[in-house]
Amino acid sequence: MNPVIFVGSANLPLAAAIAERMGLTLGSRGLTRFADSELHIEVQESVRGLDVYLIQPTSPPVHEHLFDLFMLADACRRAGAARLTAVIPYFGYARQDRRATGRDPVGARLVADLLNTSHIERVVALDLHSVALEGFFPFPLEHLSAIPILAQACAASAPAEAVIVAPDLGAVKLAERYARMLHMPIAVVNKTRISGEEVEAREIVGDVRGRPILIVDDMISTGGTITAAVNLVKAAGAKSEVTVAATHGLFVGPARERLRVLGVKNFIVTDSVALAADLHLPVKVVSVAPLLAEALRRLHANRSLSDLIAYV
Repeated sequence: MNPVIFVGSANLPLAAAIAERMGLTLGSRGLTRFADSELHIEVQESVRGLDVYLIQPTSPPVHEHLFDLFMLADACRRAGAARLTAVIPYFGYARQDRRATGRDPVGARLVADLLNTSHIERVVALDLHSVALEGFFPFPLEHLSAIPILAQACAASAPAEAVIVAPDLGAVKLAERYARMLHMPIAVVNKTRISGEEVEAREIVGDVRGRPILIVDDMISTGGTITAAVNLVKAAGAKSEVTVAATHGLFVGPARERLRVLGVKNFIVTDSVALAADLHLPVKVVSVAPLLAEALRRLHANRSLSDLIAYV
């Protein structure tokens, strides 16, 4: 029996593309908000005894999209779904994986607990900020990676003599994966975070002088990390030809204004997050619909996902 795919309000085009590649149509559901902003969801077809996949990246507004997912999961469970899998291409709160001051919450763990309370039995995520997040979930987490398809797009955009730059120490393993696929050297930026939107790049380890640059990260949020990295590599003598690749293109807050003045050749991102139409940036989008559709086909058939999993 075929699975059923429902989508929340976060990224309808991606969900539709996944369903199309699986030879399915999206499940019918009603989603409305009352005048006081309360959400009402209704599953408008039978899911009793079926394998159900809920596609909902928790992109901004994060709280709204998270609650869409919780309500959709509860509606499907109460309607008799046999198995609930949440497909969360972008996982909000992934950066809150530890306490920074000792008096703040571990947001990622709290979200995992809420997903469990919603009777979701499995999560499919894409290039999480930290692979350690798997330990927060009391049920299976399938952590997929878009790096192979991003690397392929980078090969067509960045020159072969480019240097891959990790914009902070946390992106070093990510840069190493790109380097193995593209056969390029690596440089690493040592940065200090000043606030949620401001970072200071102190030094760069590696030779970038006279070379084009490929900066890689898991996401582009406010643009502070990318801006600091671009300014530092240019000050170190790198060519002005810069490409930036990231799985999740959020482009929130001051990102647009910051990034427009950098002269970046291309921002290569996936469609894990629905992009605003008025970015006015040189953005190239590669779709993760084929990757996610293949993962869902294999899960439904109880087949291995080993070659799709992100291990580092």
